[in-house]
Amino acid sequence: MEIKYWSDIACPFCYIGSTRMKKALKELSLYDDTPLEFKSFQLDPTLPTTTDKTMLENFSSGHGMTTEQATAQIEQISKMGASDGLKVDLLNAVPTNTLDAHRLIKLADSLGDRDLTEKVIDAFYQVYFSKGESIADHDVLKKAATAAGLDAEKIDEVLNSKQFEKEVRTDQMEAQQLGIQGAPFFVIDNKYGISGAQPYETFVQALQQVQAKEG
Repeated sequence: MEIKYWSDIACPFCYIGSTRMKKALKELSLYDDTPLEFKSFQLDPTLPTTTDKTMLENFSSGHGMTTEQATAQIEQISKMGASDGLKVDLLNAVPTNTLDAHRLIKLADSLGDRDLTEKVIDAFYQVYFSKGESIADHDVLKKAATAAGLDAEKIDEVLNSKQFEKEVRTDQMEAQQLGIQGAPFFVIDNKYGISGAQPYETFVQALQQVQAKEG
């Protein structure tokens, strides 16, 4: 079995959904032997790298909501994350561009160390959802990525260039070609798709069904 999943660091449902999928894989003793590939998906590639807008302003305008409606929705998302043991402080997140974070994830993935890649992904989720720091700030990215185990010189090399931008764009083009319009989106064995942050039990059942069909 192999799994690809399209995800964005700025996506709370991606954070929650991927956590549930990984938990399901571990529950079924499949995690160690199942390649799990993070595919880049930017929810809003037009966002700037610096902003004065708050998440509440960005969320309400982007979803056509009043401030009260947006606040209620954000609080509901935070509660959803908490139910999975995740701190999802979306209200204090900084709505900025995630391209450079995706490029560093590609750097980690290119090194062939799955644990390292997972640590980098998790570190960036922490930056965005727990620490309220800008995921586009190079100093913030470097600090988080080096703490996760990436080499500082390699990080600088990527951030000071356009390395891995093509790979990020390719992931996004592949999503378009497959008709994927949102994230997270999981593809199992290039055949079976799961959209969104489904309940944990749904991921377990889907994996069991694929096991039964594919052996």
